[in-house]
Amino acid sequence: MKEHLGVAFITGGNRGIGAATAQVLSDAGYKVVIGSRSGEVNTTAEVSSVRIDVSDAESIENAINEIESEFGPIEVLIANAGITRDSLLMRMTDADIEETINTNLVGSIRLARRVLRPMIKAKSGRIIFMSSVVGLLGSAGQVNYSASKAGLVGAARSLTREVGTRGITINVVAPGFIDTDMTSALDETTRKAILGTIPAGRYGEPSEVAHVIKFLVSEDAGYISGAVIPVDGGLGMGH
Repeated sequence: MKEHLGVAFITGGNRGIGAATAQVLSDAGYKVVIGSRSGEVNTTAEVSSVRIDVSDAESIENAINEIESEFGPIEVLIANAGITRDSLLMRMTDADIEETINTNLVGSIRLARRVLRPMIKAKSGRIIFMSSVVGLLGSAGQVNYSASKAGLVGAARSLTREVGTRGITINVVAPGFIDTDMTSALDETTRKAILGTIPAGRYGEPSEVAHVIKFLVSEDAGYISGAVIPVDGGLGMGH
């Protein structure tokens, strides 16, 4: 019988990195709840699910109330849900800017705010913000996305200074190009061009990101907070 390590909530947990993380944490003994717009489970992991739109404050409140009512307080939060609305800035609409920042940055901050009070009471907790290599490296056509992902670094470091004495850690994972549905949809020319920029010479696997997250939420990582951990094959070195 697996040891129960606590309740872990993963937004965007149905695909790619989120689904891999759900699998890894479930296998490790966490009670995993994934959040998605549909509220359905589309992974093979042993998880529960809630419906959530992280760009909507009321939806966040309702989803976490549901989790707390059924399973108890959330001890691990992985704010993984995100969107892209790529375009050169001169062509980018207000909606492209607002929706991306609202979902990726504002949504993550609201999620953290909502789970903090029980963590402070328990004097323990783990929060992971999912950023991206382009949050620090930059990427043409992704001003909105890059800004939203860079903002998570400032949020994590500021929050670490607020609650670091309470046994709560807040860290940022910054994946590079990972072999997911999004990268699989790229044409062969684009895929080869991207590979040429990655020192490791390959795309990462979702499970490689998931195992980094597993370490960061473990007791062994209790003295790591406010850190940005790249999982990018060396693409963002120096950033």
